Amino acid sequence: MIQINLLGVDRQRARKPAAFDAAQRVTLLCSLVLVLAALGIGWWYWTLTQEAAQVEAEIEAARQEQARLASLLGEVQQFEARRGQLQQRVQLIEQLRAGQSLPVQLVDHVSRSVPDMLWLTEINHTGDAITIQGRCMSLIALSDLVGNLGGSDLLLKPIEIVDSQVEALPAASGQGTVEVIRFTVRAGVRPPAQAQAAAGGG
Repeated sequence: MIQINLLGVDRQRARKPAAFDAAQRVTLLCSLVLVLAALGIGWWYWTLTQEAAQVEAEIEAARQEQARLASLLGEVQQFEARRGQLQQRVQLIEQLRAGQSLPVQLVDHVSRSVPDMLWLTEINHTGDAITIQGRCMSLIALSDLVGNLGGSDLLLKPIEIVDSQVEALPAASGQGTVEVIRFTVRAGVRPPAQAQAAAGGG
């Protein structure tokens, strides 16, 4: 009689290690590839997002800088326009000064020479001389006028005090009188060409 040990066969089969077949291996490999690809794509997307955010920040900073430079450029243009206007005015003033006639220059100099406590009543320019009449409160003011008039190349020196008389005028309050000095000053007038030459030489 033949005896077959079935239990021994089952035990031997149970002891064999479980092995993947070819299809399972391919599936596992494909799954790993997909996971790695997903991780790579995720990392690539994250880096692109970071770069895009940085580029956006740089663009915004450039826009702000452009706006700031545009405002500065506007201020510079306004400054240039203002400077051009001022230069034109200065040129016009210089032209007017250069084109002033002798009487205008004389009146300008005399008006700038008048000290405090002195006022003029008459200015006469005849030929090569100028005569100035006025009143002052003290001889010091009259002396200051003569000294100031001598500071110009338009007038010849010496400048003479032709007449000075003390006269009494009614006070502004209506009570009493105030003593003032009535004076006349005369000076020779230098011709314009000689005045310019003297100014250039001084």
